[in-house]
Amino acid sequence: MAATLSLLKLPILPPQKPNHTHSKLHNFPNPIKPHLSKDSKDPQKLLNGTIHHLKSASLPLSTLTLPFFLDSKDALAVGGEFGLLEGRSFALIHPLVMSGLFFYTLWAGYLGWQWRRVRTIQNEINELKKQVKPTPVTPEGSPPAELAPSPVELEIQQLTEERKELIKGSYRDRHFNAGSILLGFGVFEAIGGGVNTWFRTGKLFPGPHLFAGAAITALWAAAAALVPSMQKGNETARNLHIALNAVNVLLFVWQIPTGIDIVFKVFEFTTWP
Repeated sequence: MAATLSLLKLPILPPQKPNHTHSKLHNFPNPIKPHLSKDSKDPQKLLNGTIHHLKSASLPLSTLTLPFFLDSKDALAVGGEFGLLEGRSFALIHPLVMSGLFFYTLWAGYLGWQWRRVRTIQNEINELKKQVKPTPVTPEGSPPAELAPSPVELEIQQLTEERKELIKGSYRDRHFNAGSILLGFGVFEAIGGGVNTWFRTGKLFPGPHLFAGAAITALWAAAAALVPSMQKGNETARNLHIALNAVNVLLFVWQIPTGIDIVFKVFEFTTWP
C-alpha cells in the first residue's frame, strides 16, 4: 500500500484535450493537478522530478519486493543450480571412497589384531615359564651335559622369536595411524554422501543405507573415544574397542547391497559430467 501511494505521486505526461463525453469529469478536483505545471512540459525538469519521487518511494518499494528475494522455495530448489555438484562424476565420489574405506577398515583391523598379538603373546610366555620344571643337577651341583630342552621350553623359544618379529612390524603405530585416517576420511565422506544426495534430489531418503551409514559413523567415533583408556592399559576398553569395530565391519558389509542399488540410480537419473 505504501508503495502504491508513493507511485501515485509520480508526475505524468500532460493529458490530451478531453472530449465532450468526458468534459463533466473535469469539474471535480484532480489530485494530480497540483503537480502539473508549465515545468512539466520541460523534459529535463520532468526527469528530475521523476527521480526525486522515485527516491522517496525506494523504501516502501524495497519492503514490497523483499519477500520475493527471500523465497525459501527458490533457495532450496534443485535442478541445475549447483552445476557439477549435481552431476554423475561428483555423485560417484562417495561410493568409490567408501569402497576404499571398507577395505581399509579390514586392513586397520588386521594391524590392530597383530598389535594385540604382541601384547597377548607375552602373557602366554609368562604362563609357560611357570610350567618349566627346575633343571636337575648332579651331586656336585652342576647341570648334566647335553640336556635336551623340554617341550615347554621349546614353545617358549618359538613364541619369543615370534614376538620379536611382531615388534619389528611396528603394528601399534601403524594401527593408530590407520585408525586416524579411517576416522577422518570416514566421517567426512559419510556427511559428504548425504550432502551429495541433497544436491541431486533436494532431500534425503530415510532407509537402511542412511541409517547404517549413520551407525557406522557413530561407531567410528565411539571406538576412537576409547583410545586414551586403552593406552593406559584398560583391558575392558580394549575389548569394547574390538567389539565396536567388529559390529562396524558387519554393518559395512550389510550396507554394500543398498549402496550398489543407489549407484544404479545415479546412472539412471544423472548425466555426465
